[in-house]
Amino acid sequence: MNLSFFIASRYFRSKKKRNFITVLSRISMIGVAVGTMALVVVLSVFNGLEDLVRSLYASFDAELKVETSLGKSFNVDEAWVQSIHEVEGVAIVTEVIEDNALFKYRDFQHLARLKGVSNNYLDHDRFGAGYVWGNLDLGTAGRPMAIVGRGVGFFLSMDLDNEFEMLQVFYPKAPRSAGTIDPSQMYNSAVLKPSAFFSVDKEFDDNYIIAPLSFVADLLNYGDRRTALEIKVKEGYAIQKVKKRLREHLGDGFTVKDTDEQHAGLLRTIKIEKLFVFITLSFILAVASFNIFFSLSMMAIEKKRDTAVLFALGARNRLVKGIYMKQGAIIAFTGALIGLTMGFLLVWAQDRFGLVSLGIASSVIENYPVKMLWTDFLWTSLAVITITFLASYRPALIAAKVKPNDL
Repeated sequence: MNLSFFIASRYFRSKKKRNFITVLSRISMIGVAVGTMALVVVLSVFNGLEDLVRSLYASFDAELKVETSLGKSFNVDEAWVQSIHEVEGVAIVTEVIEDNALFKYRDFQHLARLKGVSNNYLDHDRFGAGYVWGNLDLGTAGRPMAIVGRGVGFFLSMDLDNEFEMLQVFYPKAPRSAGTIDPSQMYNSAVLKPSAFFSVDKEFDDNYIIAPLSFVADLLNYGDRRTALEIKVKEGYAIQKVKKRLREHLGDGFTVKDTDEQHAGLLRTIKIEKLFVFITLSFILAVASFNIFFSLSMMAIEKKRDTAVLFALGARNRLVKGIYMKQGAIIAFTGALIGLTMGFLLVWAQDRFGLVSLGIASSVIENYPVKMLWTDFLWTSLAVITITFLASYRPALIAAKVKPNDL
């Protein structure tokens, strides 16, 4: 009677222990799946944001921008600009003068960037990714017009339909006499007719007013000097190859930057944020994988006698370690596969149907941007493999230390 009770109690206790290990393994699998899915989704969101920033900036910035290596401006002449036109792959060359100026409309004032551009500026297909109100028109030499950032227009309370109010522009100049008290000797001034508002990004919307090149050159006394050249590449030509040709043509006195290089700091910040988010979520995934360590450790203790039998039959340490490592790999890789699949489906659904909205009425897009890259899946898989190895190695080492006389 006592022997039957002892056998029955040992059976039920061992059964409960096995059930607990099974539950713990399933929890580990779920934790790995959720962590993997979170990694895929978050990294895809960062990819989408990076692409969105690139597309917004590309709608305002040139495909290639030429600036002087030293100083603020450089001299141009028709023959030199024509030589740049003749570089293979160059479609449009736009001359640019850009500087700070004070703007006044009615009783409102605002300091912003005045960007003077040549007549072919709009041939670059600008503002394609943003919004435009009014007519994109730079006017004529006799009646110059301005394309105004929406934020600047808001600060100055501009009205495009008001034909009588003009935008006044003031630019400081060195007075002829250092002791003058005449304010008119200390600045140049002129007027523009606002023709349109544009909205691309807050950085541009709040700071830029675009005007004809001749108007800005006269106001700023630049003459034949320019601050930059903006270049559009011919269709079918690689931007990087054209950039290389331009650098060879212009020499060391000039820099040629593509859209990414023009905003290298911001894009680098996004990449660094993505890296730290990846590291943070990998740590969370590692914490979720602790259950793998606990479940395998309990299994090593429970199966101690079975492991001793294996050693008694001639099994080597490598074989026993491999059994526990493979058990951990099965748990982790099953969870990772489920997580990768769920992450893929969730990102695909967000991209296709827009499940999560930005909640900003004035935004250029309605939903959170996402983009899947195979490298994210690769790095996520490598993170899971590394974490699995670290979580499984210690229990496998414990199991390998069992002796045949432990039966």
